[in-house]
Amino acid sequence: SMAYAIIETGGKQYKVEKNTVIDIEKVSASKGKSVHFDRVLLFADGEKIKVGEPALDGASVTGEIVEDFRAPKVTHFVYKKRKGFHKTRGHRQPLTRVKITQISVK
Repeated sequence: SMAYAIIETGGKQYKVEKNTVIDIEKVSASKGKSVHFDRVLLFADGEKIKVGEPALDGASVTGEIVEDFRAPKVTHFVYKKRKGFHKTRGHRQPLTRVKITQISVK
């Protein structure tokens, strides 16, 4: 079985293995550059499991930026009854797609 780690970035947690592709909150680095995740919450390799408190010291996960893109549009409608008031709002979250290249744990 592949070793995997659970990392936190952008307020969310992701389970990653080598070569996993994840979509995370946009990070300010350009395509092809590598990005490091230091908030490694858990590392598991077969039977061996290390859990951080909350993060593991000296553990890091490295990924390569595949592309920046925007999530599909999410619309929401605001409406106040009996006031003749309504508005529609849309949002497209900027995301970064990252391919995990390395998981290292001391």
